[in-house]
Amino acid sequence: MMSGTQAISQSRARRFRTALQEGAIAVPGVFNAFTARLVENAGFSAAYVSGAGLAASRGLPDIGLLTMTEVVTETRYVTQRVQIPVIVDADTGFGERHQVYRTVQELESAGAVGIQLEDQVVAKRCGHLPGKTLIACEAMCQKIQSAVEAKQDNDLVIIARTDAREVEGLEGAIERARAYRAAGADAIFPEALLSAKEFETVAKALNHSGSILVANMTEWGQTPYITVKEFSEMGYHVVLFPMTVFRVMAQEALAALLDLQKEGTQQAFLGRMQTRQELYEVLNYQKYEGVDKD
Repeated sequence: MMSGTQAISQSRARRFRTALQEGAIAVPGVFNAFTARLVENAGFSAAYVSGAGLAASRGLPDIGLLTMTEVVTETRYVTQRVQIPVIVDADTGFGERHQVYRTVQELESAGAVGIQLEDQVVAKRCGHLPGKTLIACEAMCQKIQSAVEAKQDNDLVIIARTDAREVEGLEGAIERARAYRAAGADAIFPEALLSAKEFETVAKALNHSGSILVANMTEWGQTPYITVKEFSEMGYHVVLFPMTVFRVMAQEALAALLDLQKEGTQQAFLGRMQTRQELYEVLNYQKYEGVDKD
């Protein structure tokens, strides 16, 4: 029997796929339910539970240190607090094909509409750093097949990320992308491409595959800055901004802390803070007060 969360996830998954037919969408990364609420309130049509953001929120680097339980738990918090579709970065799937099967089951049950898997070894590295090691293409295809077998809703999007550009070159990345699509991946995510031309080349190579195309627009990475409109014109459907929210919040928080340490008061920063009323609106405070009155 399908759980209530799964039923809600089904409708969100269908809504997500429908939104992609209208051109590329910007999908900001979140690392908890609060930042997901901010993304929803800002008018975005989807959110992305970022593995890098989630690790950083725990004071950890993005090298595969999170557990499946941590990611599933955070995903459930996020999906319970927003109505927009939520994509989840599941890193390498937390193991081999059997672990991938369970990972997809758990994340779908938690309300994810898209689940991203990458082709690095379990001891992974950030996609925009050198020194990455890939698993064999066949092994990744087996993981994708397990992911497809595990999903309950046909609209759930299995996203296959390949980090092959740095290791095997652009042609190697394209070959893997084709193999992953043939294995059943709904979406292809070519990571750390070096130019708009490379993104265009990948899009053309997969033009007749019917694949959803995903791009990563992280800051200070290997990829130059490309707009959502430009990605859309190349044929991409999803443009991720995985660490944008995290980096802005972190930098502003540090600036405020340094000023507080120096001045002994927060008054100079009041104009850059979220007000009490604005916070209550994000948290839907009035709804809970209404429960008390009942």
